[in-house]
Amino acid sequence: MKQFISFVIKEAKHILRDKRTMLILFGMPVVMMLLFGFAITNDVKNVRTVVVTSQMDHLTQQALERLVASEYFTIVKTVPTPKEAEWMIRSQKADLAIVFAQDFASKKSGAQFIVDGSDPNMAQQWTTYTQQVVANPNVSLISQKLLYNPRMKSAYNFVPAIMGMLLLLICAMMTSVSIVREKERGTMEVLLVSPIKPLMIIVAKVVPYLLLALVILAIILLMSATVLDVPLQGGLGWILVVSLIYILLALSLGLLISNIAQTQFVALLVSAMVLLLPTVMLSGMLFPVESMPTILQWVSAVIPPRYYIQAMRKLMIMGVGIQEVWQEVVILISMTALLLVVSLKKFKTRL
Repeated sequence: MKQFISFVIKEAKHILRDKRTMLILFGMPVVMMLLFGFAITNDVKNVRTVVVTSQMDHLTQQALERLVASEYFTIVKTVPTPKEAEWMIRSQKADLAIVFAQDFASKKSGAQFIVDGSDPNMAQQWTTYTQQVVANPNVSLISQKLLYNPRMKSAYNFVPAIMGMLLLLICAMMTSVSIVREKERGTMEVLLVSPIKPLMIIVAKVVPYLLLALVILAIILLMSATVLDVPLQGGLGWILVVSLIYILLALSLGLLISNIAQTQFVALLVSAMVLLLPTVMLSGMLFPVESMPTILQWVSAVIPPRYYIQAMRKLMIMGVGIQEVWQEVVILISMTALLLVVSLKKFKTRL
């Protein structure tokens, strides 16, 4: 046991001395959280709006005042004809145009929306927001009752997704590179003939990354609650338990990659490229899995981050109990066991 602890301490010191590794481990989570929390967002805000008024009656004026008062729209110009409004959108000077009919006051209806549809998702959101502000003079958009995310902040959706992506990439990448580095330098054979059993060597190299992953998880949760203002609705204990299972899965995947790769470059390439693209595109991080073609839904079924992200959104945002995420937890445990068995068996076979 003393030899095992000494080996863990040695590996931890080696990690802490490597400035590049520390930059990846702690710099990447902070940068990604800030990017997805503030820069990369699909929140509706400051939509450049042109208003077309053939006749400015009292209802049209009220609708215009509500648009001005809303933080979602910025009135850039008022024009007399729809053709001028369309020209402004085509010239990239506006995103949305609202055309009020001449009999808008008498019929209490008759508004047309001309929208920049180059981004269909955003165009649909702009239209929905505009309809609710213009159509009902007594109920503003903010008065809606929205469960779990009353302010409609993108960070509520992105924080669990970032956790799934970062923990998988960092744990799998760092573990695989650490073991492959020993192979490249020829020191793995020296370690295997040491008094410590091969299994203990692998465990000792994984333990420091497990502890660092827990520290990274704590940083992400702290930043989400303080910087991004995303509350943790569920029990912190269950969030940590499910995250620990997922971290073990990522470490097992890193061990499997280390058995396949013979160089650090190949290990980095497999860890970063092969894991990053499916995680971003097929895990439900950016796009709903239910909206994907059937064949891609089947592919996403074998991607571990999909289940972790689903579980975290339920635990963190919705505040449900562990009984509501038992399916995701069972799948993550099964994947962890399978990857761990295959990785250890292949490691012993090769070496």
